[in-house]
Amino acid sequence: MLPTPKKFALVAATAEGATLLNAFDNCLLRAGIGNTNLLRVSSILPPGAEEIGELDIPPGSLLPTAYGACGSDLPGDLIAAAVAVGRGEEGYGVIMEYSGHCSAAEAETKVKYMVELAFVERGRRLVLCHTRSAEHRVKEMAYAFAAVPLIY
Repeated sequence: MLPTPKKFALVAATAEGATLLNAFDNCLLRAGIGNTNLLRVSSILPPGAEEIGELDIPPGSLLPTAYGACGSDLPGDLIAAAVAVGRGEEGYGVIMEYSGHCSAAEAETKVKYMVELAFVERGRRLVLCHTRSAEHRVKEMAYAFAAVPLIY
């Protein structure tokens, strides 16, 4: 069993690249997590996790991350990604992510709604919801990325 993360951040970025994979990598770099190894996780924020603004993660670290990402090689395409973190009165929180061919505002609306539904399903009252999003109009090859990295 891995230790439970104590901190988290909300990050989002967009980037172009020579290939779609390079565009994705460029997003990770712009989001501040490009030199880590992402471990994609499902969407539960550990109890008591503290939100931080500045990321200082050693290169090569294994980084549990809930994220949404959308890539496109269609010039003129609008892509977006968003994440939301919901917190209740006590205990753990919920993370939701979304990405697609839409605006950042549309992506944020979807993740907020998904957080609300997750709290209803758990029989808990949502007290606070933070979001982060990014959108991009594709020039050649691009990605939109939004994530909640969980930090030990």
